[in-house]
Amino acid sequence: MSKKSIFLIVIAALVLIFLVVAKPFYILHEGEQAVITQFGKIVDVQKTPGFKVKTPFIDNVTIYSSKILSWDGDAQRIPTKENQFIYVDPTSRWVISDPALFYETVNDVETAQLRLDDILDSTVRTVISENYLNEAVRSTNRINGISVVEEVSNLENLEDAERLRSLTVSEVQQESIKVGRAGLSAKMLEIASSYTQKYGITLVDIIIRQIRYSDDLTESVYQRMIKERNQIAEAYRSYGRGQQAQWEGKTENERMAILSEAYAEAEKIKGVADAEATRIYAEAYGEDPEFFELWRTLDSYRKTIPGMEKVLTTDLSYFDLMY
Repeated sequence: MSKKSIFLIVIAALVLIFLVVAKPFYILHEGEQAVITQFGKIVDVQKTPGFKVKTPFIDNVTIYSSKILSWDGDAQRIPTKENQFIYVDPTSRWVISDPALFYETVNDVETAQLRLDDILDSTVRTVISENYLNEAVRSTNRINGISVVEEVSNLENLEDAERLRSLTVSEVQQESIKVGRAGLSAKMLEIASSYTQKYGITLVDIIIRQIRYSDDLTESVYQRMIKERNQIAEAYRSYGRGQQAQWEGKTENERMAILSEAYAEAEKIKGVADAEATRIYAEAYGEDPEFFELWRTLDSYRKTIPGMEKVLTTDLSYFDLMY
C-alpha cells in the first residue's frame, strides 16, 4: 500500500472520529423546537424542522416539543360560595410558545409541570370558591324549562290518566346561572394565563373534567330525590285509595241489589211452597181427619218434648194422645 493511500485512510479516520465526538450536526423533527446556547447564553432559537449545523464543543442544543401538551390535576375538595364542598377534577392543555423564555425560567418540562400544578390548582380553587354550586355544575338554564311528567298507563279512561298525571307532574324551578361551568373555565384560563406567560407557556384551555359531590352534599341530594319520589308515590296511593273507595261502593251496591233480588225471589218461592203445603195438608186432612191430627201431634211431640227440662202437669189437652 502506498504512502498516499495510508495518508487518505488516516485523514478519513480522523474526520470520522471528529464527527462522532464533536457531533456538529443535529436533526430537528416535526413538532420540535430547539434553543441553542453557548456557555449558558442563548444565541439562537430554531423552530423549523430539518438538518441543522452547530458549532462543535461550543453550542449546546436543548430540544423542546412544540406540540400541545397536557396537564392533569388532582381532584381537589373545594368549598363553593355557599360553603358546599365538591371535588373538582381539572385538566388543561398548554404549549411552549417562547422556548427561549421557557429555557431561562423553568428549563425543562418536569419543572414546568410543577409550576403549572401551583398556578392551576390555586386558580381552580380561587374561581370555584368565589361562585355558587349551580355555576360549577351547569352551563345553561335549559333545566328551568323542563317539566317532568310521569308515564301513566293501564287506566280505564283518559280522564283518570290525565288526573293522575296532573298529580305527579314535577316542576322544579332551579336558580338561574349567570356564568356557568364554561364561563368558569374561561375565567380560570384568563387568570392562569397571566402567570404562565412569564414562563414562555401559553395555555390553550382549562377544562373542569369532573365534579363530584362530597359525601354530605350527596346525602342531601339523595334526600331531596327521595322526597320528590315520595310525593309522587303518595299521589299514586291517593289515587289508589279513591279508586278503592269507588269500587267498594260499586261492589256494595251490586251486592245489595243481588241480595234484594234474591230475597224477593226467595219470598216468592216460599209463598208458592206454603200455598202448596197448605193445599196438601187440606187434602190430607180431608182424607182422614183423625190420622192427620195424630200425625201432626206426634210430629209436634218429636220437636218439642226433647227440649223440655221438666213438666209440672200433664193435664193439658196437648198431652191427651200420650195417654
